[in-house]
Amino acid sequence: MRPPTASTVLPPRKPRTHAMKSSSSSFSANLGTNGLTANILRRGVLRQLAGLRNGQLVVIERGERHVFGKNNALIQAEIHILDSAAWGMVASNGSIGAGEAFIHGYWTTPDLTAVVRVFVSNLDVLDAMEGGVARLTRPFIHALHWLNRNTREGSQKNIAAHYDLGNTLFEQFLDPTMMYSAAQFLSEDDTLEQAQLNKLERICQKLALKPEDHLLEIGTGWGSMAIYAAQHYGCRVTTTTLSREQFAYTEQRLIELGLQERVTLLLTDYRDLTGEYDKLVSIEMIEAVGHRFLPTYFKQCANLLKSNGMMLLQAITIREQRYAQAKRNVDFIQRYIFPGGALPSVAKMLDIVGSDTDMNLLHMEDFGLHYARTLRLWHDNFKHAHGKLAELGYDEHFLRLWEFYLCYCEGGFLERTIGTAQLLLAKPDALREPLLGRFNA
Repeated sequence: MRPPTASTVLPPRKPRTHAMKSSSSSFSANLGTNGLTANILRRGVLRQLAGLRNGQLVVIERGERHVFGKNNALIQAEIHILDSAAWGMVASNGSIGAGEAFIHGYWTTPDLTAVVRVFVSNLDVLDAMEGGVARLTRPFIHALHWLNRNTREGSQKNIAAHYDLGNTLFEQFLDPTMMYSAAQFLSEDDTLEQAQLNKLERICQKLALKPEDHLLEIGTGWGSMAIYAAQHYGCRVTTTTLSREQFAYTEQRLIELGLQERVTLLLTDYRDLTGEYDKLVSIEMIEAVGHRFLPTYFKQCANLLKSNGMMLLQAITIREQRYAQAKRNVDFIQRYIFPGGALPSVAKMLDIVGSDTDMNLLHMEDFGLHYARTLRLWHDNFKHAHGKLAELGYDEHFLRLWEFYLCYCEGGFLERTIGTAQLLLAKPDALREPLLGRFNA
Protein backbone atom coordinates (compact mmCIF):
# COMPACT_ATOMS: atom_id res chain seq x y z
CA MET A 1 0.00 0.00 0.00
CA ARG A 2 1.19 3.48 -0.80
CA PRO A 3 1.73 5.76 2.22
CA PRO A 4 0.40 9.31 2.04
CA THR A 5 2.66 11.91 0.56
CA ALA A 6 4.57 14.14 2.94
CA SER A 7 2.51 17.14 1.86
CA THR A 8 -0.56 15.59 3.49
CA VAL A 9 1.28 15.18 6.79
CA LEU A 10 3.56 18.15 7.33
CA PRO A 11 3.93 21.68 5.97
CA PRO A 12 6.61 22.24 3.29
CA ARG A 13 10.17 22.47 4.55
CA LYS A 14 12.60 25.27 3.98
CA PRO A 15 15.33 24.51 1.41
CA ARG A 16 17.93 22.13 2.81
CA THR A 17 21.58 23.05 2.45
CA HIS A 18 24.63 21.31 3.77
CA ALA A 19 27.49 22.98 5.58
CA MET A 20 30.55 21.17 6.87
CA LYS A 21 30.25 20.74 10.60
CA SER A 22 33.72 21.70 11.68
CA SER A 23 36.63 23.94 10.93
CA SER A 24 38.71 20.80 10.35
CA SER A 25 37.53 20.55 6.73
CA SER A 26 38.45 24.17 5.93
CA PHE A 27 41.78 23.68 7.70
CA SER A 28 42.36 20.55 5.63
CA ALA A 29 41.43 22.30 2.40
CA ASN A 30 43.74 25.21 3.16
CA LEU A 31 46.64 22.80 3.52
CA GLY A 32 46.27 21.89 -0.13
CA THR A 33 46.00 25.39 -1.57
CA ASN A 34 49.69 26.24 -1.21
CA GLY A 35 51.61 24.71 -4.11
CA LEU A 36 54.60 23.47 -2.09
CA THR A 37 52.41 22.11 0.69
CA ALA A 38 50.08 20.43 -1.80
CA ASN A 39 53.01 18.63 -3.44
CA ILE A 40 54.31 17.39 -0.09
CA LEU A 41 50.87 16.15 0.93
CA ARG A 42 50.29 14.59 -2.49
CA ARG A 43 53.53 12.63 -2.24
CA GLY A 44 52.61 11.48 1.26
CA VAL A 45 49.17 10.22 0.24
CA LEU A 46 50.50 8.56 -2.92
CA ARG A 47 53.17 6.84 -0.83
CA GLN A 48 50.43 5.40 1.38
CA LEU A 49 48.42 4.29 -1.66
CA ALA A 50 51.45 2.34 -2.87
CA GLY A 51 50.63 -0.12 -0.09
CA LEU A 52 47.41 -1.25 -1.79
CA ARG A 53 47.54 -5.02 -2.36
CA ASN A 54 43.92 -5.89 -3.13
CA GLY A 55 42.04 -4.45 -6.07
CA GLN A 56 43.34 -1.70 -8.31
CA LEU A 57 43.09 2.07 -7.92
CA VAL A 58 43.95 4.55 -10.66
CA VAL A 59 44.42 8.18 -9.59
CA ILE A 60 44.33 10.79 -12.38
CA GLU A 61 45.28 14.44 -11.96
CA ARG A 62 45.88 16.84 -14.86
CA GLY A 63 46.50 13.91 -17.20
CA GLU A 64 49.01 12.23 -14.88
CA ARG A 65 48.08 8.64 -13.95
CA HIS A 66 49.13 6.74 -10.84
CA VAL A 67 48.23 3.05 -10.74
CA PHE A 68 48.16 1.10 -7.47
CA GLY A 69 47.39 -2.51 -6.69
CA LYS A 70 46.99 -5.49 -9.00
CA ASN A 71 46.69 -5.11 -12.75
CA ASN A 72 43.95 -7.68 -13.33
CA ALA A 73 42.13 -7.18 -10.07
CA LEU A 74 38.46 -8.09 -9.76
CA ILE A 75 37.69 -4.68 -8.22
CA GLN A 76 39.02 -1.72 -10.20
CA ALA A 77 38.40 1.90 -9.30
CA GLU A 78 39.36 5.26 -10.72
CA ILE A 79 39.64 8.66 -9.04
CA HIS A 80 39.92 12.01 -10.83
CA ILE A 81 41.46 14.80 -8.74
CA LEU A 82 39.83 18.09 -9.74
CA ASP A 83 41.30 20.33 -7.04
CA SER A 84 44.63 19.95 -5.22
CA ALA A 85 42.85 20.83 -1.96
CA ALA A 86 41.76 17.18 -1.92
CA TRP A 87 45.27 16.12 -0.91
CA GLY A 88 45.24 18.32 2.18
CA MET A 89 41.83 17.03 3.22
CA VAL A 90 42.82 13.38 2.88
CA ALA A 91 46.23 13.87 4.51
CA SER A 92 44.86 15.76 7.50
CA ASN A 93 41.58 13.92 8.04
CA GLY A 94 41.86 10.45 6.50
CA SER A 95 38.63 8.85 5.31
CA ILE A 96 36.52 11.69 6.73
CA GLY A 97 38.64 14.13 4.74
CA ALA A 98 38.20 12.04 1.60
CA GLY A 99 34.44 12.21 2.07
CA GLU A 100 34.56 15.96 2.67
CA ALA A 101 36.66 16.45 -0.46
CA PHE A 102 34.13 14.45 -2.50
CA ILE A 103 31.25 16.55 -1.14
CA HIS A 104 33.13 19.74 -2.13
CA GLY A 105 33.65 18.33 -5.64
CA TYR A 106 37.44 18.17 -5.29
CA TRP A 107 37.50 14.65 -6.71
CA THR A 108 35.12 12.47 -8.65
CA THR A 109 34.86 8.88 -9.87
CA PRO A 110 32.76 6.85 -12.31
CA ASP A 111 32.12 4.24 -9.59
CA LEU A 112 32.15 5.46 -6.00
CA THR A 113 31.25 2.07 -4.54
CA ALA A 114 34.28 0.51 -6.24
CA VAL A 115 36.54 3.14 -4.65
CA VAL A 116 35.13 2.30 -1.23
CA ARG A 117 35.58 -1.44 -1.85
CA VAL A 118 39.24 -1.02 -2.77
CA PHE A 119 39.98 0.81 0.47
CA VAL A 120 37.87 -1.50 2.62
CA SER A 121 39.71 -4.50 1.20
CA ASN A 122 43.01 -2.83 2.21
CA LEU A 123 42.28 -1.98 5.83
CA ASP A 124 45.97 -1.68 6.70
CA VAL A 125 46.31 1.17 4.19
CA LEU A 126 43.07 2.75 5.38
CA ASP A 127 44.25 2.59 8.99
CA ALA A 128 47.58 4.17 8.03
CA MET A 129 45.75 7.04 6.34
CA GLU A 130 43.88 7.69 9.59
CA GLY A 131 47.25 8.19 11.30
CA GLY A 132 50.08 10.62 10.60
CA VAL A 133 48.94 14.19 10.04
CA ALA A 134 45.31 13.01 10.29
CA ARG A 135 45.80 12.44 14.01
CA LEU A 136 46.00 16.21 14.52
CA THR A 137 42.27 16.66 13.87
CA ARG A 138 41.12 13.58 15.80
CA PRO A 139 40.81 15.22 19.26
CA PHE A 140 38.53 17.86 17.79
CA ILE A 141 36.36 15.29 16.01
CA HIS A 142 36.19 13.06 19.09
CA ALA A 143 35.10 16.03 21.18
CA LEU A 144 32.28 16.76 18.75
CA HIS A 145 31.24 13.09 18.78
CA TRP A 146 31.23 13.09 22.59
CA LEU A 147 28.71 15.92 22.46
CA ASN A 148 26.45 13.59 20.45
CA ARG A 149 26.28 10.86 23.11
CA ASN A 150 22.88 9.19 23.42
CA THR A 151 21.48 10.54 26.64
CA ARG A 152 17.71 11.11 26.53
CA GLU A 153 18.21 14.67 25.31
CA GLY A 154 21.05 13.66 23.02
CA SER A 155 19.05 10.83 21.43
CA GLN A 156 16.22 13.22 20.58
CA LYS A 157 18.67 15.61 18.94
CA ASN A 158 20.56 12.86 17.09
CA ILE A 159 17.41 11.25 15.70
CA ALA A 160 16.10 14.61 14.52
CA ALA A 161 19.41 15.34 12.75
CA HIS A 162 18.82 12.45 10.35
CA TYR A 163 15.18 11.38 10.32
CA ASP A 164 13.70 14.88 10.41
CA LEU A 165 15.42 15.96 7.19
CA GLY A 166 12.02 15.81 5.51
CA ASN A 167 9.74 12.90 4.66
CA THR A 168 9.82 14.03 1.03
CA LEU A 169 13.56 13.31 0.89
CA PHE A 170 13.08 9.69 1.95
CA GLU A 171 10.08 9.23 -0.36
CA GLN A 172 12.37 9.91 -3.32
CA PHE A 173 14.51 6.80 -2.86
CA LEU A 174 12.66 4.36 -0.59
CA ASP A 175 10.07 1.97 -2.02
CA PRO A 176 6.31 2.33 -1.30
CA THR A 177 6.65 0.51 2.04
CA MET A 178 8.93 3.33 3.25
CA MET A 179 11.15 0.76 4.98
CA TYR A 180 14.60 2.28 5.68
CA SER A 181 16.40 -0.96 6.53
CA ALA A 182 17.83 -4.03 4.81
CA ALA A 183 15.40 -5.89 2.58
CA GLN A 184 15.48 -9.66 2.03
CA PHE A 185 15.58 -10.79 -1.59
CA LEU A 186 14.22 -14.33 -1.83
CA SER A 187 14.52 -14.46 -5.62
CA GLU A 188 16.45 -12.66 -8.34
CA ASP A 189 13.19 -11.18 -9.61
CA ASP A 190 12.17 -9.57 -6.33
CA THR A 191 11.57 -5.84 -6.53
CA LEU A 192 12.73 -3.69 -3.63
CA GLU A 193 9.13 -3.43 -2.42
CA GLN A 194 8.67 -7.21 -2.51
CA ALA A 195 11.97 -7.74 -0.72
CA GLN A 196 10.88 -5.40 2.07
CA LEU A 197 7.59 -7.26 2.38
CA ASN A 198 9.60 -10.51 2.53
CA LYS A 199 11.51 -9.06 5.48
CA LEU A 200 8.36 -8.02 7.34
CA GLU A 201 6.76 -11.43 6.82
CA ARG A 202 9.84 -13.31 7.99
CA ILE A 203 10.04 -11.18 11.13
CA CYS A 204 6.42 -11.95 11.95
CA GLN A 205 7.01 -15.66 11.33
CA LYS A 206 10.11 -15.74 13.49
CA LEU A 207 8.20 -14.11 16.33
CA ALA A 208 5.32 -16.56 15.77
CA LEU A 209 2.90 -13.65 16.00
CA LYS A 210 -0.70 -14.46 16.95
CA PRO A 211 -3.86 -12.32 17.08
CA GLU A 212 -3.81 -12.37 20.89
CA ASP A 213 -0.24 -11.00 21.05
CA HIS A 214 0.64 -7.46 22.06
CA LEU A 215 3.71 -6.49 20.02
CA LEU A 216 6.03 -3.68 21.09
CA GLU A 217 8.12 -2.01 18.39
CA ILE A 218 11.09 0.17 19.36
CA GLY A 219 11.81 2.39 16.38
CA THR A 220 8.66 3.07 14.34
CA GLY A 221 10.23 4.34 11.16
CA TRP A 222 7.36 5.31 8.87
CA GLY A 223 5.05 2.72 10.39
CA SER A 224 5.22 -0.23 7.99
CA MET A 225 6.22 -2.90 10.54
CA ALA A 226 3.41 -1.95 12.92
CA ILE A 227 0.87 -1.72 10.10
CA TYR A 228 1.94 -5.05 8.57
CA ALA A 229 1.72 -6.91 11.89
CA ALA A 230 -1.69 -5.41 12.70
CA GLN A 231 -3.14 -6.04 9.24
CA HIS A 232 -1.72 -9.48 8.51
CA TYR A 233 -1.54 -11.03 11.98
CA GLY A 234 -4.34 -9.20 13.77
CA CYS A 235 -2.25 -8.41 16.86
CA ARG A 236 -2.19 -5.26 18.93
CA VAL A 237 0.90 -3.11 18.40
CA THR A 238 2.52 -0.37 20.45
CA THR A 239 5.26 1.43 18.55
CA THR A 240 7.54 4.29 19.58
CA THR A 241 9.78 6.77 17.78
CA LEU A 242 11.76 9.89 18.64
CA SER A 243 11.31 11.46 15.20
CA ARG A 244 8.51 14.01 15.11
CA GLU A 245 8.26 13.80 11.32
CA GLN A 246 7.99 10.01 11.38
CA PHE A 247 5.42 10.26 14.17
CA ALA A 248 3.23 12.64 12.15
CA TYR A 249 3.64 10.55 9.00
CA THR A 250 2.74 7.29 10.74
CA GLU A 251 -0.16 8.88 12.60
CA GLN A 252 -1.69 9.95 9.28
CA ARG A 253 -1.23 6.46 7.82
CA LEU A 254 -2.95 4.86 10.81
CA ILE A 255 -5.90 7.24 10.46
CA GLU A 256 -6.25 6.57 6.74
CA LEU A 257 -6.11 2.79 7.32
CA GLY A 258 -8.44 2.86 10.31
CA LEU A 259 -5.87 1.25 12.60
CA GLN A 260 -5.86 3.76 15.47
CA GLU A 261 -7.60 1.29 17.79
CA ARG A 262 -5.17 -1.53 17.03
CA VAL A 263 -1.88 0.40 16.86
CA THR A 264 -0.75 2.75 19.64
CA LEU A 265 1.82 5.30 18.45
CA LEU A 266 4.17 6.89 20.99
CA LEU A 267 6.79 9.64 20.90
CA THR A 268 8.79 8.16 23.78
CA ASP A 269 12.40 7.21 24.54
CA TYR A 270 12.79 3.45 24.89
CA ARG A 271 14.15 3.98 28.40
CA ASP A 272 10.83 5.47 29.49
CA LEU A 273 8.55 2.71 28.17
CA THR A 274 6.44 0.76 30.65
CA GLY A 275 4.18 -2.28 30.50
CA GLU A 276 4.54 -5.94 29.63
CA TYR A 277 4.44 -7.32 26.10
CA ASP A 278 4.27 -10.72 24.41
CA LYS A 279 6.67 -9.88 21.61
CA LEU A 280 9.15 -7.11 20.83
CA VAL A 281 10.67 -6.03 17.52
CA SER A 282 13.38 -3.47 16.87
CA ILE A 283 14.59 -3.00 13.29
CA GLU A 284 17.93 -1.21 12.90
CA MET A 285 17.32 1.08 15.86
CA ILE A 286 20.12 -0.31 18.02
CA GLU A 287 22.70 1.59 15.94
CA ALA A 288 21.31 4.78 17.54
CA VAL A 289 21.74 3.43 21.08
CA GLY A 290 25.49 3.97 21.39
CA HIS A 291 28.13 1.68 22.92
CA ARG A 292 27.68 3.09 26.42
CA PHE A 293 23.94 2.38 26.53
CA LEU A 294 23.85 -1.14 25.04
CA PRO A 295 23.41 -2.82 28.47
CA THR A 296 20.62 -0.35 29.30
CA TYR A 297 18.90 -1.12 26.00
CA PHE A 298 18.93 -4.90 26.36
CA LYS A 299 17.93 -4.77 30.04
CA GLN A 300 14.98 -2.58 29.19
CA CYS A 301 13.90 -4.86 26.34
CA ALA A 302 14.02 -7.89 28.63
CA ASN A 303 12.08 -6.06 31.35
CA LEU A 304 9.33 -5.12 28.89
CA LEU A 305 8.72 -8.75 27.87
CA LYS A 306 6.57 -11.31 29.62
CA SER A 307 8.35 -14.38 31.01
CA ASN A 308 7.48 -16.28 27.81
CA GLY A 309 8.14 -13.35 25.48
CA MET A 310 10.45 -13.09 22.46
CA MET A 311 12.39 -10.29 20.83
CA LEU A 312 13.41 -9.94 17.18
CA LEU A 313 16.32 -7.57 16.71
CA GLN A 314 17.63 -6.52 13.30
CA ALA A 315 21.00 -4.79 13.52
CA ILE A 316 23.79 -3.49 11.33
CA THR A 317 26.90 -5.08 12.78
CA ILE A 318 30.65 -4.65 12.56
CA ARG A 319 33.23 -7.42 12.51
CA GLU A 320 34.22 -8.45 16.01
CA GLN A 321 37.89 -7.99 15.03
CA ARG A 322 37.20 -4.30 14.29
CA TYR A 323 34.81 -3.56 17.15
CA ALA A 324 37.32 -2.27 19.71
CA GLN A 325 38.94 0.03 17.15
CA ALA A 326 35.56 1.28 15.94
CA LYS A 327 34.63 2.21 19.52
CA ARG A 328 37.70 4.44 19.73
CA ASN A 329 37.28 6.12 16.35
CA VAL A 330 34.78 8.38 14.60
CA ASP A 331 34.01 7.63 10.96
CA PHE A 332 32.32 9.56 8.16
CA ILE A 333 28.87 8.17 8.94
CA GLN A 334 29.04 9.20 12.59
CA ARG A 335 30.38 12.61 11.65
CA TYR A 336 27.94 13.57 8.91
CA ILE A 337 25.02 11.12 8.71
CA PHE A 338 24.16 9.51 12.06
CA PRO A 339 25.48 11.63 14.96
CA GLY A 340 25.76 9.43 18.02
CA GLY A 341 25.59 6.28 15.89
CA ALA A 342 27.57 3.15 16.75
CA LEU A 343 27.62 -0.33 15.25
CA PRO A 344 27.67 -3.27 17.68
CA SER A 345 29.27 -6.62 16.95
CA VAL A 346 27.23 -9.81 17.24
CA ALA A 347 29.59 -11.09 19.93
CA LYS A 348 29.22 -7.90 21.97
CA MET A 349 25.42 -8.01 21.80
CA LEU A 350 25.28 -11.66 22.83
CA ASP A 351 27.75 -11.04 25.64
CA ILE A 352 25.49 -8.31 27.04
CA VAL A 353 22.35 -10.42 26.56
CA GLY A 354 24.02 -13.24 28.50
CA SER A 355 25.37 -11.10 31.33
CA ASP A 356 22.67 -8.45 31.75
CA THR A 357 19.37 -10.14 30.85
CA ASP A 358 17.51 -13.43 31.24
CA MET A 359 17.11 -13.82 27.46
CA ASN A 360 18.78 -16.44 25.29
CA LEU A 361 19.52 -16.65 21.57
CA LEU A 362 17.12 -18.92 19.68
CA HIS A 363 18.06 -18.10 16.10
CA MET A 364 20.35 -15.82 14.11
CA GLU A 365 20.48 -14.94 10.43
CA ASP A 366 23.06 -12.78 8.66
CA PHE A 367 22.16 -11.24 5.30
CA GLY A 368 24.58 -8.38 4.80
CA LEU A 369 24.80 -8.88 1.04
CA HIS A 370 21.06 -8.24 0.85
CA TYR A 371 21.77 -4.83 2.35
CA ALA A 372 24.30 -4.12 -0.39
CA ARG A 373 21.59 -4.82 -2.98
CA THR A 374 19.11 -2.68 -1.03
CA LEU A 375 21.58 0.21 -0.97
CA ARG A 376 22.30 -0.11 -4.68
CA LEU A 377 18.59 0.25 -5.43
CA TRP A 378 18.28 3.19 -3.04
CA HIS A 379 21.25 4.83 -4.73
CA ASP A 380 19.73 4.31 -8.18
CA ASN A 381 16.47 5.87 -7.01
CA PHE A 382 18.36 8.73 -5.36
CA LYS A 383 20.28 9.53 -8.55
CA HIS A 384 17.07 9.51 -10.59
CA ALA A 385 15.53 11.94 -8.09
CA HIS A 386 18.38 14.49 -8.17
CA GLY A 387 16.35 16.95 -10.22
CA LYS A 388 13.31 16.70 -7.95
CA LEU A 389 15.44 17.02 -4.82
CA ALA A 390 17.18 20.09 -6.22
CA GLU A 391 13.75 21.63 -6.89
CA LEU A 392 12.83 20.91 -3.27
CA GLY A 393 15.85 22.89 -2.09
CA TYR A 394 18.43 20.17 -1.37
CA ASP A 395 21.69 21.65 -2.62
CA GLU A 396 24.53 19.99 -4.51
CA HIS A 397 26.68 19.54 -1.41
CA PHE A 398 23.82 17.75 0.34
CA LEU A 399 23.19 15.48 -2.66
CA ARG A 400 26.88 14.56 -2.92
CA LEU A 401 26.96 13.89 0.83
CA TRP A 402 24.13 11.39 0.49
CA GLU A 403 25.64 9.81 -2.60
CA PHE A 404 28.86 9.25 -0.65
CA TYR A 405 26.89 7.85 2.31
CA LEU A 406 24.95 5.32 0.21
CA CYS A 407 28.04 4.11 -1.69
CA TYR A 408 30.18 4.08 1.46
CA CYS A 409 27.70 1.72 3.10
CA GLU A 410 27.23 -0.45 0.01
CA GLY A 411 30.98 -0.98 -0.29
CA GLY A 412 31.23 -1.97 3.37
CA PHE A 413 28.51 -4.59 3.02
CA LEU A 414 29.95 -5.99 -0.23
CA GLU A 415 33.33 -6.47 1.44
CA ARG A 416 31.64 -7.80 4.61
CA THR A 417 33.33 -5.31 6.89
CA ILE A 418 29.82 -4.67 8.13
CA GLY A 419 26.87 -7.05 8.15
CA THR A 420 23.17 -7.29 8.91
CA ALA A 421 21.88 -9.73 11.48
CA GLN A 422 18.48 -10.75 12.78
CA LEU A 423 18.64 -12.14 16.31
CA LEU A 424 15.67 -13.95 17.83
CA LEU A 425 15.96 -13.73 21.61
CA ALA A 426 13.69 -15.55 24.06
CA LYS A 427 12.76 -15.20 27.72
CA PRO A 428 13.07 -18.31 29.96
CA ASP A 429 9.49 -19.57 29.51
CA ALA A 430 9.28 -19.11 25.73
CA LEU A 431 8.34 -22.37 23.99
CA ARG A 432 9.11 -21.38 20.40
CA GLU A 433 9.64 -24.34 18.11
CA PRO A 434 13.09 -24.49 16.45
CA LEU A 435 13.33 -22.51 13.22
CA LEU A 436 14.33 -24.88 10.46
CA GLY A 437 14.63 -24.48 6.70
CA ARG A 438 13.22 -21.64 4.62
CA PHE A 439 10.33 -19.52 5.74
CA ASN A 440 7.22 -18.91 3.70
CA ALA A 441 7.15 -15.46 2.14
